[in-house]
Amino acid sequence: MPRNIIDVIDLSVAEIDQLIATAEDIIANPVKYQDACAHKQLATLFFEPSTRTRLSFESAMLALGGSVLGFSEANSSSAAKGETVGDTVHTVSCYADIIAMRHPKEGAPYAAAQFSEVPIINAGDGGHNHPTQTLTDLLTIHREKGRLDGFTIGFCGDLKFGRTVHSLVNALSRYGNINFVLISPEELKLPRYVKEQSLKPKGIPYTQTTDLESVIPQLDILYMTRVQRERFFNEEDYLRLKDSYILTPEKLRSAKPDLSILHPLPRVNEIAVAVDKDPRAAYWKQVKNGKFIRMALILKLLGIEV
Repeated sequence: MPRNIIDVIDLSVAEIDQLIATAEDIIANPVKYQDACAHKQLATLFFEPSTRTRLSFESAMLALGGSVLGFSEANSSSAAKGETVGDTVHTVSCYADIIAMRHPKEGAPYAAAQFSEVPIINAGDGGHNHPTQTLTDLLTIHREKGRLDGFTIGFCGDLKFGRTVHSLVNALSRYGNINFVLISPEELKLPRYVKEQSLKPKGIPYTQTTDLESVIPQLDILYMTRVQRERFFNEEDYLRLKDSYILTPEKLRSAKPDLSILHPLPRVNEIAVAVDKDPRAAYWKQVKNGKFIRMALILKLLGIEV
């Protein structure tokens, strides 16, 4: 059976550390890896729109010397004719060596993996999980702070539906001495199951608040998220909550000089464009890091050592 990455917890801490080390080596020595996946094919099956994740996977495979096939929306696949996800994946696994799959329904990549003859990477399933974004976040934190423990991280915005938040909380809960600050409207608090699964059993400290400005001075990392229109059933609720937090240069005046600001993107208006010029803004570095960590993961799942 091929190995699949559906949840970041599918990887041990040692494996994550090794992926980060490989990504660091790719950054330092890109030429060394340029033919590592020659004659290998990645299929990108995106049943939900994406820019960064899909292009990051494609860029990663091309940088490894491989090729890419796939589709970028469900309507351009046989799903529009009523084909099941299982049949689609089974078919594509006959053509490709590895599959990256995004789907709006939680658990769809896990179900699809039962029909695949090649490794499947979950590229995001509904509001549930986004393991390669989490690996991107971990690489970025490691490059910014030099470590994955001993800091205070604030998550701000949509913590209820934000799959990137859920995945990163799960991953960081396995490292030591991390304090979580959860900043959101009451309606978008981190789900209870995430806290009970990752934080409470290990006695990990966390604070919940609705006030970003009151806690920003204590943060080493601020992870901003957008309020996601596509996750709401009620347009009125979305419009009421969408501008709950807008990070501006003024709000950063009380923050630490070495704060790192992360965002999985896309942003709407939760980070003012003026913040992009702040040296503490790390979200464009985060975008670049996504390519390198996905290169490392593709190599690992294909069993290729360079």
